[in-house]
Amino acid sequence: MAPRKLQVACSGLGRMGARHALHFLNRTPRAELVAAFTPEPSGVAWAKIYLEPSGVTIYSDYDEMLRHTGLEAVVVATVTTVHAEQAIKAIQANKHVLCEKPLSTSVEISRSAVDASKTKPHLKVMCGFSRRFDASYRDAFDRMDSGAIGRPSIFRSQTCDKLDPSGFFVEDAHFSGGIFVDCNIHDVDLVLWYFGQDSIVKSVVATSITAVQPELRKYKDVDNGVDIVEFWGGKLAYFYSSRMMAAGQHDMTEIIGTEGKLSINANPIGTLVEMSEPTGIRREIPPHCYGRFEQAFVTEATEFTAACLDDSKLPFKLTSAVQAVKIGCALQESLNS
Repeated sequence: MAPRKLQVACSGLGRMGARHALHFLNRTPRAELVAAFTPEPSGVAWAKIYLEPSGVTIYSDYDEMLRHTGLEAVVVATVTTVHAEQAIKAIQANKHVLCEKPLSTSVEISRSAVDASKTKPHLKVMCGFSRRFDASYRDAFDRMDSGAIGRPSIFRSQTCDKLDPSGFFVEDAHFSGGIFVDCNIHDVDLVLWYFGQDSIVKSVVATSITAVQPELRKYKDVDNGVDIVEFWGGKLAYFYSSRMMAAGQHDMTEIIGTEGKLSINANPIGTLVEMSEPTGIRREIPPHCYGRFEQAFVTEATEFTAACLDDSKLPFKLTSAVQAVKIGCALQESLNS
């Protein structure tokens, strides 16, 4: 008898949704993509080429998709403004949920998704912060947690997207919640992981420029932002976000401790971690793997699927996603006030 597979549907077939759909279809052995929802004609056209030949049913109505026979889990990857709404509907329909980040652009709405998950404790509900599934970030965390760099004190991280001259980021800004909620939310989530979810924010400040896409201003957004988050207990985080990296996407992180420093993807030549010690810098380059960032998405899908099938613990709490939105919204407020 063939092992049982988790029956999964993907909501949204845009930039991120299409990626999730293909990973669950082709690279997650214990899952079976059985359905997908998209309200966009372009999404339907794409699905007819890449999903329908594999037996995936395409829906233009989200509620109808939730009624798909045998459906067990939903991946929510639509526009940010409906993440929480669709996640809550899926929970109410008794489905496990993997929701793209952030849960919402609103702290209150994000909390409502957490509240909904508490009514169905048997369900696995997770927010998809992909860097938590990256082997290099996990390696760096383990080193830090073992005391390799002393007491972690400064956290410096960036999310820098490749310049997209098509204007995608301009139109997306109408839904994304702003550069700090949309981009730096990854870095905020990381600092809550590395410094601890119980870390309490003391103050935030943000500043920015708009260098190549001035039309972003109509949505109170920018294409470059710098922000600082101070935590009680003597810890500081510095974030940089950009939408104009002409040379390509570059996301990186540094954790500076009292006895050393860890760097992840500081020099993007594959998957690597650098550790600075009193004797100098030690660089370790593991064997090259297929698309480092893509592999993180595959790991995310694999671990979510395993948690649903085996009733095992999720790698982090959903409440952490609310904290990330809270900090991101505070930074956006600082920027605009």
